[in-house]
Amino acid sequence: MNFPAVSDATTLPAYLRREQEKVENVARKVGLDFFPTVFEILSYDRLNEIAAYGGFPTRYPHWRFGMEYERLAKSYEYGLSKIYEMVINTNPSIAYLLEGNSLTDQKLVMCHVYGHVDFFKNNFTFRSTDLDALGRLVPHEPSPGSYDPNRRWIDKMANHGTLIRRLQGRYGVEKIETFIDCCLSLENLVDPHAAFIRRTRPSKPDLEEEEEPEVGLLSAKEYMEAFINPEDYVTSKRQQLREQRDAKKGRVPAEPVQDVLLFLLEHAPLERWERAVLTVVRDEAYYFLPQMQTKIMNEGWASYHHSKLMTEHIATWEDIVEYADNNAGVMAKNGKRLNPYKLGVELFRHIEERWNRGQFGAKWDQCNDLDERRHWDMRLGLGKQKIFEVRAHYTDVTFLDEYLTPEFAMEQGLFTFEWSERRGGFEVATREFAKVKQKLLAQLTNAGNPVIRVLDANHANRGELLLVHDHSGVDLRLDYAERVLEALVRVWKRPVLVSSLIEEAPTMLRFDGKAHTRLAGKP
Repeated sequence: MNFPAVSDATTLPAYLRREQEKVENVARKVGLDFFPTVFEILSYDRLNEIAAYGGFPTRYPHWRFGMEYERLAKSYEYGLSKIYEMVINTNPSIAYLLEGNSLTDQKLVMCHVYGHVDFFKNNFTFRSTDLDALGRLVPHEPSPGSYDPNRRWIDKMANHGTLIRRLQGRYGVEKIETFIDCCLSLENLVDPHAAFIRRTRPSKPDLEEEEEPEVGLLSAKEYMEAFINPEDYVTSKRQQLREQRDAKKGRVPAEPVQDVLLFLLEHAPLERWERAVLTVVRDEAYYFLPQMQTKIMNEGWASYHHSKLMTEHIATWEDIVEYADNNAGVMAKNGKRLNPYKLGVELFRHIEERWNRGQFGAKWDQCNDLDERRHWDMRLGLGKQKIFEVRAHYTDVTFLDEYLTPEFAMEQGLFTFEWSERRGGFEVATREFAKVKQKLLAQLTNAGNPVIRVLDANHANRGELLLVHDHSGVDLRLDYAERVLEALVRVWKRPVLVSSLIEEAPTMLRFDGKAHTRLAGKP
């Protein structure tokens, strides 16, 4: 099979071109499958500028990108942080190297980049960024044959930038930028699974006589039926279901909708230019969503392969000490926050070791002898096959839910912490595995954002928009909630409410364009 050569479009000097070709060939030999990758080398200020734009210097103009540039520039100047590389999920992929890095660093970065690009191409969540698949359901697996999707997001982002600049020229910079601020307050109100699940049910034709709602009955023998499923209960339950069905008649939406931005595009009384701006923000939110869903896996996969490539194939004896020092800095644990690089790479190694030694399946799960489990080794050698399978079919949530084990948590010293009023600082709350895992999953579900759905576009028959917060462990920050309600009122142009639990009491937060109020109870 013939693979594309290193692109001539790269601005790399000759000695780095040679290193790229070497790294690319070795990466293919160890099983990585990636898009063609173009490397460019940039000065630190130019790299900070591109990083501030999320990797796309052609994006629409907005003040937040300037603020991000100032933060990155000062952080670099004060020695607080340094961007070694940046890689963009496009086809072909584009990666940026930092001018002034040592040759060892550049080798390390190239190895890391090819791990990322393999992940971009093969993890199922990134199929939602295929431009030739937008607007329809995305298959979990690519079609048989070569997979060469259209991911020319550089061009799409440039089109967005051109559109926004044209609108600014027509309506004024301040007016467009103010509305972009409003839309950015709502950019996380999307459905992370929309590309893979058909949410809307096909409508049924009207029937002359509606079917009676079906009541779920407990199974019972005939002589016990009257006691297990008493007639009074069945009748009242059927009436309750009938009332719920009737209440939904004519409601928009018929079922709760998690993609709030799409609902606003379809139903809010927006002007043409407002709809164009909101579409830009929504499209870009969906582009970056897979990276939020797979941060731990993506960085862990890239770190696993940069480690393997550097130590087994690329690094010379002159490189090894510098590589080890830099790699240790990236992998260092921080007592204040989770290191996604460290957690991801160690969990991939843990999975590889388990499947190499056969530490899975019914017999392994049923074994309670600690000494036997410690020395369990069936020498199956399935580890590499397994981790490649995992990188294709999981997100951070499912990755940790399925493969985080008590042994791994103990080995890595995982714990939860909380603020202590008594000590005036943070302290370890628990090392109990179930609670640590639950905390991790709660932080990662929906990228740590509360799940919000549209419930009714005509609440109380007043044209008010009612949303509901699915309280599954993530509380609403009331200051954030108020700003979001203000942004929603700007778009909906009518009062907006959100139903949630506040201090364990059902509460509705309402904003009518002038004042924020709280209403007790459920809608």
